[in-house]
Amino acid sequence: MSYKVLLTDHPWPDVDIERDGFATIGAEFLTAPSGDEATLTELANGVDAIATCWAQVTARVLNAAQPTCRIVSRMGIGLDNIDIPAATERGMLVTNVPDYCVEEVADHAIGLLLSLSRNIGFFHQRTKQGEYNLAAGPEMHRLRGMTLGLLGLGRIGGAVCDRARAFGLKVIAHTPSGNSRGHDVEMVSFEELLTRSDFLSLHAPLHEGTHHILNESSLKLCRPGLFVVNTSRGGLIDASALSTAIQEGRISGAGLDVFEPEPPDLHDPLYRNERVIVTPHAAFVSEESLRELRERVVQQIVTCLQGGTPDNVVNR
Repeated sequence: MSYKVLLTDHPWPDVDIERDGFATIGAEFLTAPSGDEATLTELANGVDAIATCWAQVTARVLNAAQPTCRIVSRMGIGLDNIDIPAATERGMLVTNVPDYCVEEVADHAIGLLLSLSRNIGFFHQRTKQGEYNLAAGPEMHRLRGMTLGLLGLGRIGGAVCDRARAFGLKVIAHTPSGNSRGHDVEMVSFEELLTRSDFLSLHAPLHEGTHHILNESSLKLCRPGLFVVNTSRGGLIDASALSTAIQEGRISGAGLDVFEPEPPDLHDPLYRNERVIVTPHAAFVSEESLRELRERVVQQIVTCLQGGTPDNVVNR
């Protein structure tokens, strides 16, 4: 039997791992020239599997993939770019790789926190512009004894917690369940998380209930001088409200790796503010994490097409 696999998009420079992996079962491998809905709808006709990174796999795309498509594999953790109910209705499995870049994202979140607290980003910009002036920077405080609030305490939030404690930070967290997952963290309400935190690191999934959870109203509740770090999903933050809060001095700064939309408009005053550190959705990246991610997605699809049950089915 011959198979056809569609890759909707990819941020890495080649697709050798995917092509070689699917070749082991004689599958025809297609890469979309762009990830827009019209292109994906055209290419999805007759495919047996879809692998997707960030492109939107909509009901229209899934309709075009009927009746042959058996599986849609997310090359990442979050699933908000896949219409899971539509895939389920059409009998397609949906998978992800929920634990492939925990170390990288946790390291990146802590890196942003340290850069903000020690004015590293600020001083870097100023010195590159020819200004060598310690007094120009915002005030700095000792990390030990300050409070890090975690919105979400899954694998990555837990890894951030472990790292933060090594710096002497007190860690509190908020999750809908109130479950500390064995991390011995003080669990608090969302409002208390905002009022007590010196640093707020976001590690929550994006859905209707969390979209713009940091907005004009919630940002007004935050402890004055708060730093915000987001390595999760851009849609968790109302970017306009955050920009206003920073300009007004209520929020001291932000470290942002994810945006709404992506890529963002870098002319926006928020991203040009010298108290905001911006990285291009890079937190998940290492040579090791990308290879692991790609190989595991290939294996999920190969397993499914050969009649097995792949790992991490989210709509079983």
